[in-house]
Amino acid sequence: MATPGSHVAPFISFVFTVFLTFDTAKAQSNVTRGSSLRPTGAITSWLSPSGLYAFGFYPQTGGYAVGIYVAGIAERTVVWTAGRDNLPLSNNTTLRFTTDGRLVVDQTQGQQISISGTGGASIASMQDSGNFVLYDSDRRTVLWQSFDHPTDTLLAGQRLLAGQALFSSVSKADDSIGIFKLRMQTDGNLVQYPNSAFEDASVNAYYALGTVGTGPNVTLNLDSDGFLYLLQNSTFYIRNLTQEGYPRENVIFRMKIDVDGIFRLYSYNLSTRGQNESVIWSSSGNKCTGLGLCGVNGYCQVWHDAARCTCLPGFDFVNPAVWSLGCQRNYTAETCKIDDKGTSLQITIFLNARWEDAAYAIPEASTEEACSLACLNDCNCEAALFTAQSCKLQRLHTIMMWRSQVWAYRKISEHVSIKLFEDVGPRAFSYAELERTTDGFKEELGRGSFGIVYKGIIQSSMKMVAVKKLKKELAQEGEKEFQTEMKVIGRTHHRNLTRLLGYCCEGPERLLVFEYMTRGSLADILFDSKRKPCWTERIKMAIDIAHGIFYLHEECETPIIHCDIKPQNILMDEYGCAKISDFGLAKLLEHDQTRTSTFIRGTRGYVAPEWHKKLPVTVKVDVYSFGVVLFEILCCRRKLDNSLPSNEIILEDWVYECYETDQLLKLVDDEDVDRRTLDRMIKIGFWCIQEEPSLRPSMKKVVLMLEGTVNIPVPPNPTSFFSVV
Repeated sequence: MATPGSHVAPFISFVFTVFLTFDTAKAQSNVTRGSSLRPTGAITSWLSPSGLYAFGFYPQTGGYAVGIYVAGIAERTVVWTAGRDNLPLSNNTTLRFTTDGRLVVDQTQGQQISISGTGGASIASMQDSGNFVLYDSDRRTVLWQSFDHPTDTLLAGQRLLAGQALFSSVSKADDSIGIFKLRMQTDGNLVQYPNSAFEDASVNAYYALGTVGTGPNVTLNLDSDGFLYLLQNSTFYIRNLTQEGYPRENVIFRMKIDVDGIFRLYSYNLSTRGQNESVIWSSSGNKCTGLGLCGVNGYCQVWHDAARCTCLPGFDFVNPAVWSLGCQRNYTAETCKIDDKGTSLQITIFLNARWEDAAYAIPEASTEEACSLACLNDCNCEAALFTAQSCKLQRLHTIMMWRSQVWAYRKISEHVSIKLFEDVGPRAFSYAELERTTDGFKEELGRGSFGIVYKGIIQSSMKMVAVKKLKKELAQEGEKEFQTEMKVIGRTHHRNLTRLLGYCCEGPERLLVFEYMTRGSLADILFDSKRKPCWTERIKMAIDIAHGIFYLHEECETPIIHCDIKPQNILMDEYGCAKISDFGLAKLLEHDQTRTSTFIRGTRGYVAPEWHKKLPVTVKVDVYSFGVVLFEILCCRRKLDNSLPSNEIILEDWVYECYETDQLLKLVDDEDVDRRTLDRMIKIGFWCIQEEPSLRPSMKKVVLMLEGTVNIPVPPNPTSFFSVV
């Protein structure tokens, strides 16, 4: 397997030792013209040489389907399905490799489904890679193969081409096209959308890898050791999603976009028959992340580590077995006539939900109460959305509930009706709730200049969280800090930023609730861990952090300077994804303001020279800090280490000395280091820490340089100011 920086297309090898319960001598490798299969016949599939994979019929809800499945394990696992728009197939269906070299499915009443398109194939073959191939007469030229037409799964050696998409199934028992898709876009970005969305616009996306702009011809690839990654032009490494190095022998890997809209990487150990597959990576840990999972008038909650859809009060599922069909009324909608019983209001909180904005009227109402009254007095109104002093009235049947949070006002009367208000920010917790969540603030995770972070568990969902409690003695500054973090984090959504789940503003108490990062901080991993990250992991960390800063600088609604980029403020999730945290020192910029002057912020050793010179501060201070962190990541050591020889104490000095003397490999202790990638990373670091801010690249340029899409000129010597720490 080539390293990311080697720019060599990975060589895929397959080693299978298959333990089968049937006679492999009967397994077919070649299929000749005129061959056919029936779902109820003596032979229902064509096997690969070892019997690991089969192409043919398999059971489906209400009938059968034609596809490829893993036959060499106890539990049938489907990896490709033909004609998903035509399922289920009846028991009178025939799969034929025709005499003119086409692959077709003949249905009753003369209907035919073409699988391979035009004819001309002489031989068909089910291969041990899971690929079904049609060859011409020389048996060397491939005329059609299933690997070129993935449905919901990628196997080792398979790739998702630019412009292609994987589509989820309706259910585990119905492989018809479902409601989610994973698209490898022509702009280089890997994005997930609801399949029901009118268009693949960013507003409809619920997952994006963040590789937009990396160029054309980018593909998603799966290697035989579980390495899932992006390549450009089949040779140039762009981004890895998983880490390579999983065992190859007796193991098969597959990546699938599941029914819930999350795509996962599975492994199956062939030497331990009968055991289920293991999930070794997933695109999201939130089972409710799939946009539209619960359909119209339904909302999603995680219960016992599983997604559960629930209808709004007064609604029932259209089909309890298919949540995505949504919910329908179980009552007659009220008219404007008020009955003698009167009405009353109470608040119900709906978690993990967000209202689609489909307003028919926007009355003048600057408070939730006024908005509620406006809805009650409007015969057409069934839902009122109140956000940032803006009131919007809606009809309930047009609404879809997705992620985020909704305040629901329920009118109690003879017939149930619902009035809803949207709070697009994080959830409000009471102090007592967070005290219970943290077991009396028992387990400390870390300390900062403005507060202490504690580990907690939200009992209703058993979700682990990190609760940051601001120091009371810093009440004045703490309040400002709290308001800053609320404004900043509440409006940011990116895979490389920690997510703010909630807050508490009760009396003198100010607390923030974040998603919990299982692997701690980057500082823990680089400086205190017995197992240092491998070279590939280090490069991924650097790219993740750069993407997060780039988002803050250029993609937020309001540009943000973080002001304190350092390893302690970079957290790592269970999948090795780096996320920027602690926006307490962030400086917000208006749309027409790119420079600001203020007192020195940040942490000694990471602050840019302009802080000390009392010069105007720009986003380039974060670029400087990133450069320092980049060197620490590459070398797995702190910026200052007095235990080292005098010429190595200051990391930047030592790095430049090794760069000048062409001894860069002295900086790292990893045998798998790619020399060209190391050289590129070091030059990027030197450009980032230039004393003159205008010489430093933007974070967009840094991302492009890290990912190898632009050339990097030789940087000037930046060591003249390293004594300022």
